[in-house]
Amino acid sequence: MTQSEEILSISKDMLPSARSQRESLGILNMLSNLLIFLGETALLSFQCLKSLVTGRVAMRDVLTQMASVGADSIWIVLANNFFTGAVFSIYTATLAVEIGFPDFVGGTVGYAFLNELGPMLAGVSLASRAGAAIAAEIGTMVVTEQVDALRAMAISPIRYLVAPRVIASMCMLPLLTVLADVFGMIGAMLAARSYGVGSIVFWESVHKFTQPVDLWRGLIKSVVFGLLIGTVSCQQGLRTEGGATGVGKATTSSVVCCVVLIFLSDFFLAQILTQFFQRHL
Repeated sequence: MTQSEEILSISKDMLPSARSQRESLGILNMLSNLLIFLGETALLSFQCLKSLVTGRVAMRDVLTQMASVGADSIWIVLANNFFTGAVFSIYTATLAVEIGFPDFVGGTVGYAFLNELGPMLAGVSLASRAGAAIAAEIGTMVVTEQVDALRAMAISPIRYLVAPRVIASMCMLPLLTVLADVFGMIGAMLAARSYGVGSIVFWESVHKFTQPVDLWRGLIKSVVFGLLIGTVSCQQGLRTEGGATGVGKATTSSVVCCVVLIFLSDFFLAQILTQFFQRHL
């Protein structure tokens, strides 16, 4: 075997080892980014809470952000829930009428919306619309050095930029959730009428099979979802780098992270809240 053939043979033997090293480094890099993300998000939440407790957040900024986060997102939330309720009712009413139990349609839809669909759809809609806007706005301020200018003037970006947006998200999402529940059930009622379930039967079923505790569970979820949306969107915006391209990446990653965390937290909240209310009622 010539020297060149020996070198080629040794290189081929080293390929699997090099590939496994790259895979290991990729996994470590992913875990490192995840830990950095969790740490920054937790620290940002703590700093926002500290600003709120110490009363260093301007209510004028909070009200401005509430109008931006809530009022500008209301139509997409209502439209999504209205048509989701209609579609959900079509499937439910078709099956219920077929087996002879139309009285269960309203209760099924109401229970699903109050506990799950209302806060979930409202949270995802808010993350897609307001969360993306928050990340883009703060990201643009970062790349244009406006955040650095605030620090140079001894103004905390957390108190001035982050805290008002997080508080606004936590306050407005429960209100949007209530409207989402109402419009979702209205859409479900209109769809159920066309499949033989009367309006009176529908609302009587809602009254029979739902309780105030179902609404409270959904509202508690929406507060947590609002905290996640506001904090994660601001965190992604503050991490922006690389000019306009970085702003686009921050906006996309903000929506993706918010939606994933909403679904993940909902899994744990559903179990925690169900056990809590069962013990105390």
